[in-house]
Amino acid sequence: MTCPVPLDDATARSWLAVAVEEARAGLAEGGVPVGAALVGPDGRLLGRGRNRRVQDDDPSVHGETSAFRAAGRQRTYRGTTMVTTLSPCWYCSGLVRQFGISRLVVGEARTFSGGHDWLAEHGVEVLVLDDPECRELMTRFIAEHPDVWSEDIGEE
Repeated sequence: MTCPVPLDDATARSWLAVAVEEARAGLAEGGVPVGAALVGPDGRLLGRGRNRRVQDDDPSVHGETSAFRAAGRQRTYRGTTMVTTLSPCWYCSGLVRQFGISRLVVGEARTFSGGHDWLAEHGVEVLVLDDPECRELMTRFIAEHPDVWSEDIGEE
């Protein structure tokens, strides 16, 4: 199912602003600054969340999984949009594919290029915004906390 709400730059950036707020909150809590939002087919915010691996001592709480959980059970995820400040890792890309989320908006993919190309190859509409604020958040975090970052992406 395609998403009924057209995705123009203004809409994508307004949704990304929610994810960026979550990323900033996560950073302020001492966590990895990745935020996400799940948006319904009608453009309504269903859930928002942030990476809480450090804060909750739970390796499964990535930004995307947090937003997904906050959205609660939906009859279907067809037509929904996952918005994330960073290209999703394989774990979160699997979530998008498993539940049939139709569209993915990525804040940036320069600091980490996860599974967004794979999702596009499997029918998910993908938009990478290359947002400077998202890139700056991650660049600074990676430089200041390389050990936490390596752990987060499974390289340690």
